[in-house]
Amino acid sequence: MKSEKIAEILLKIGAVSLRPKKPFRYSSGILSPIYTDNRLLMGYPKERKSIVKAMKELIEDKKISCEFISGTATAAIPHAAWLADLMKKPMVYVRSDRKDHGKENQVEGLIKQGAVALNVEDLISTGGSAISTIETLRNAGFVAKDCVAIFTYEMKKASEAFANAGVTLHALTTFSTLIRVAKEKGYISDTELSIAKEWNNDPENWAKRFGLEVS
Repeated sequence: MKSEKIAEILLKIGAVSLRPKKPFRYSSGILSPIYTDNRLLMGYPKERKSIVKAMKELIEDKKISCEFISGTATAAIPHAAWLADLMKKPMVYVRSDRKDHGKENQVEGLIKQGAVALNVEDLISTGGSAISTIETLRNAGFVAKDCVAIFTYEMKKASEAFANAGVTLHALTTFSTLIRVAKEKGYISDTELSIAKEWNNDPENWAKRFGLEVS
């Protein structure tokens, strides 16, 4: 499925929000006028099926090695589960921190030493969460070198993080495609398009330049 079609799905279900005057804060601390909430796909069976099918097609087209499917807790777990089911692969998920009770696991599920795990993310901003998950998988004994995401904000910081970690990112759609389709389909105005582009050019300093930085 083409990148534009994926973007259309996200726009149609209302997964993309614009709020220039009261920016969203990402987990990385960055303030942004745009927020993509792919968790909403859980409520749309037809659309989520198309997304997961597109993931499978991308994996097959790029011949990505995959024995296990991994999902980052919590947002990526549903997508990883649907993909694992479609591909008939075993699945694990990775917590942000090791549990402080029970088996004290950080990787949940069957662990097979030396098996190739493909990590699934709902979206990529700075890449920190995805790289942390990959490193946790490697420490648990998996071979992990690829990540499939529904969406990427195309931040330079993320590109550098993936390159430094020896991980290849495969995204179904991108920030530049999303805002282009959003403008073409009438979801955003010229002004909103301009704001989104300005942010993407310098996401870490955008809020400060416009006097929107808050503690």
